[in-house]
Amino acid sequence: MKSAQRLALALALLFLARPAAATIGYHISLKNPEQHLFHVSVEIPAQPADREIIIALPAWNALYQVRDFSYRVRDVRARNSSDTAAASLPVRMLDKQTWKISLAGIDGSAGNGANADAHSRAATLDYSIEWDDPGPFNSQLNAHHAFVNFAEVLMYVPSRRAEDARVQFDDVPEGWRVAAELPAGATPNSFLAANYGTLVDAPAELGKFAEFGFDETGAHFRVVVDGKDWRRESLESILRDITKYEVHLMGGAPFTQYTFFFHFGPYPEVGGGGMEHSNCTAISASSGEAAASVAAHEFFHAWNVKRIRPQTLEPVDYTKEMYTRALWFAEGVTSTYGDYTLERSGLWTKEQFYADLAAEISELDSRPAHRWQSVEESSLNAWLEGYDEYRRPERSISYYNKGQILGDLLDLAIRDATDNRKSLDDVLRRMNDVYAKQGRFYDDSQGVEAVTEEVAGVKFDDFFRRYVGGTDEIPYDKFFNAAGMELKVERRAAPELGFWTSRRSSDAPTVIAQVVPGSSAEAAGLKAGDALLTLNGQPLPRYLPAWLRQHEPGEIVALRVERDSKDLDLKFALGSVDLNKFSLMEMPAPTEKQKRIREGWLKGKTD
Repeated sequence: MKSAQRLALALALLFLARPAAATIGYHISLKNPEQHLFHVSVEIPAQPADREIIIALPAWNALYQVRDFSYRVRDVRARNSSDTAAASLPVRMLDKQTWKISLAGIDGSAGNGANADAHSRAATLDYSIEWDDPGPFNSQLNAHHAFVNFAEVLMYVPSRRAEDARVQFDDVPEGWRVAAELPAGATPNSFLAANYGTLVDAPAELGKFAEFGFDETGAHFRVVVDGKDWRRESLESILRDITKYEVHLMGGAPFTQYTFFFHFGPYPEVGGGGMEHSNCTAISASSGEAAASVAAHEFFHAWNVKRIRPQTLEPVDYTKEMYTRALWFAEGVTSTYGDYTLERSGLWTKEQFYADLAAEISELDSRPAHRWQSVEESSLNAWLEGYDEYRRPERSISYYNKGQILGDLLDLAIRDATDNRKSLDDVLRRMNDVYAKQGRFYDDSQGVEAVTEEVAGVKFDDFFRRYVGGTDEIPYDKFFNAAGMELKVERRAAPELGFWTSRRSSDAPTVIAQVVPGSSAEAAGLKAGDALLTLNGQPLPRYLPAWLRQHEPGEIVALRVERDSKDLDLKFALGSVDLNKFSLMEMPAPTEKQKRIREGWLKGKTD
């Protein structure tokens, strides 16, 4: 056999060994957006030996909550090939999120599939899914715009998640544009992804949005904005400061382009909310200025959690909960660095930084659960956060809250142990080098402890045993004194709602579970079972305790509730409860070492 013939045969055999076609194609129609229905078609090339195709919709995404997106799905059908007139194929639901498409009857499925025409063995699944929920953790389609978290809309073939995907938006309303942090496809309004995981890590915004860009620290940043009450000059200045500091801190950007998606408006998240992605973030906030702290946090996720990632979150399982003890580090320490960024870049004064950290300590102290629930256990219980009862102070603490505090204290402890020659910054950079850049994942808290000890050159097992894995009371003075700081406390009145709420699921209405006897809420006529509709004329905050911290005892609040299918308006004054309020102060005469550590802590410097 001639060499040319042998090469041709080898190439032919290689081709036959591969799937008939690797690309899974998605079409998303936005026809009649006021109906809030995404009409989806999934084109799946059948492989030679396939007799059936299993396809599923994720049960969770964005939030650590099983939200069962499949309850929104309707009219599931299958057909042979992408031709709308093609013969239908049997499709059967297997469980709440999984369907089976039978290929029986398609030419070649009975054993000679290797010789069958590839097009004739393609299956197309059609369905519609309803979404009109605002915010970065959801998807939305209405007459104004569309925002798509793809994992909440697009089904996937579990056995073929590694195959590349193509998404085509059809019936896009006139005047709308499409933005996604994905490579553009060959046709307008289309995008490509190397696999399903990459696809669902890059949301899309569609509408008449504003857009601008800037270059900073060797990368291009794109800013996509829907909403009002923002100014380009101010927002760009804030983002330049944030991106410049964090990229410099981590030794360079792990991307060439990054997109900020902003939704400005009356969103229920107090102070705004954000969702991180590898090369972009989606943020909702009341205004451009209010977005700064959220942006500083979410952008740092480009390293911490998206690339510096615990092994327990890999590979992603879209079908059920994924438990990790490391959210105190992945989320809480990211909050530490969000505040570091604001202070070290000059967006905050050091007094604002001190006040924020003291408020976090006050919050942790106010939750009796800190005496029995460790921050690792809080991380494991992230999947319970959709239940209001779980979020009660006597039931749980927040891994965001305690994790942020521990980040600051760990930094101070490292600086103290090394005479300010090393810091938590060095730990993050080292984890970036040995894990993120090597495609490896760390072993939850043990992995963080190991790198901390490597960087500092001393043992930190006592810190991790007592404050991360344990519930020992934190000796704040021990840590703050190293930087010439002291924590002061006073007993002060804090606001109290006078009722507890509950919710069966994250999508169910919030109802009154219990009214505190003798409270002003009881006097106003609030009753157990009332469904909360609005608070002070605004959508109900996603997290009531966070809303409460921004108010004072005695303030009048207005609730609209539903009772017996009727809407009622109730007004009453917030109650009062005595709690510890902490403040962080500089010592008047610090030692030379204390001053060096304090300046290093505030400026992100080491000696």
